Amino acid sequence: MKKHIRKWKWLGLGIVGVFLLGLFLRVYNLTILPVFVDEAIYVRWAQVMAWEPTLRFLPLSDGKQPFYMWVLMFLIKHFSDPLFIGRLVSVFTGLGTMFGIFTLSYLLFKNKVVSLFSALLYSISPFTVFFDRMALVDSMLSMFGVWVAVFGYLTVKYKRLDFALITGFCLGFATLTKSSAIFSALLLPSFWLLTSWPKNKKKFGMQFLKLGVLSLVSYVLAYFMYNIQRLGPNFALLTSRTKDYVLPISHIWTNPFDPLIPYLKDFVVWLWTMGPFMIIPILLFGMFFGFKKHFKETLVVSLWFFAPVIIQAELARAFTARYIFFTLPYLFILSGMFLLQRNKLFKKAALVVIAIFAVQALIFDYHLLTNPESANLPRGERSGYLEEWTAGQGIKQVADYIRAEHIKDPDTQIVVGTEGYFGTLPDGLQIYVNDISKIIVIGVGVIIEDVPNSLMEAKEAGNKTYLVINKSRFKGDPEKQGYKLIASYPKALRLTDSKQFAQYGPFEELFFFELIK
Repeated sequence: MKKHIRKWKWLGLGIVGVFLLGLFLRVYNLTILPVFVDEAIYVRWAQVMAWEPTLRFLPLSDGKQPFYMWVLMFLIKHFSDPLFIGRLVSVFTGLGTMFGIFTLSYLLFKNKVVSLFSALLYSISPFTVFFDRMALVDSMLSMFGVWVAVFGYLTVKYKRLDFALITGFCLGFATLTKSSAIFSALLLPSFWLLTSWPKNKKKFGMQFLKLGVLSLVSYVLAYFMYNIQRLGPNFALLTSRTKDYVLPISHIWTNPFDPLIPYLKDFVVWLWTMGPFMIIPILLFGMFFGFKKHFKETLVVSLWFFAPVIIQAELARAFTARYIFFTLPYLFILSGMFLLQRNKLFKKAALVVIAIFAVQALIFDYHLLTNPESANLPRGERSGYLEEWTAGQGIKQVADYIRAEHIKDPDTQIVVGTEGYFGTLPDGLQIYVNDISKIIVIGVGVIIEDVPNSLMEAKEAGNKTYLVINKSRFKGDPEKQGYKLIASYPKALRLTDSKQFAQYGPFEELFFFELIK
């Protein structure tokens, strides 16, 4: 026992330090970033599912798997800020991913320093800090994916039924989280490359059969868990909605390099800016040393990283940074092998490279945690999360104002019309006022040129009536139509070379009107 304590003492302290650092970077100022469109939808679904048991499969109505919302619905009633608890779920799944990275790296390479370094890279990388702080399903998918790999490897190494069952559970939870779990299922047999195959034909056949049966157990269990969703009324939408996101296979034969090449360029940009860019030489050297010393293991981890990226770049209709987020654990495992080289001169150079990476990452993280608008986010991420209608600046302030009005006059009905029927508005507003029956939030259209009939009728009925809409969607005349501007909430400045800048001006705003006549 004393020998084990001495062996693992410093490593244990290092693990604790890395995890505390990762926790701090993910939980500090957790709600500083405005609510994003998909966050608003997911959190709202969780609220509805928590209060109405018959709607536990509500996400299927939009072709989405429900497991993230299932977890959140048990927690959301106990927190006053629904966005905070939604994001906190991702914080802890991110920590689960971090521990999975350390575990998988150590199992494969038996090097404690390399494993700890891999976890450290994940802990401080702005790419992971950003998405582990969002109330999205991607952090949860990443966690389940890396644990599928951990227990998939253990199943192949020890050929034990209990490991196969745990692999099946992890894969099943992944399939209940997001459709991209299909990549974990497809890549699982790659661990067969790491087993020792006997030369004797009979023993070879027996081992092949045993691994085949164990793999079948994992797949059958995962498939059974996935089919729990058949209890919901919209199970078929999981398949039909896939066509909205994926190009047909025939695309490979007709135009194989478009959008493959542009999307791979985007992928490099994401690593360059959010990695940040020092991760690229660390990755390349890590793979080089890994292939020299642990060829099969490095090959398998490379497949888990590169194959989903390339396949999605080839077949995806849309390609954003969070779509490849679940592949990042394997990026950092490959990068961790950067420390496999024991040459003294290289060690000194490695320390410099690591220090540069750490400084880059922590400066980026500082901006994310204190002033996200100043962070060097890629164009697509800055536009979606900070600049356009998908970003929810002002929603919390509008909700606080409306709640205050309700407290002043609790017997008066309040009707709030919002731009759109689904998404940032009205879902982003509903998550903050859903507990007050006297506040009704309704969608009234996308482009508003006049007073919508529903708001006019609400005003005539004696209700306090409001309109919340983005500036680019409001085409009316406030003075003539009886709108009083209570407040406007500007979003982040647009990039000067963007189409939106040329069409709508330097920044979007959220308008908060009261209908007074």
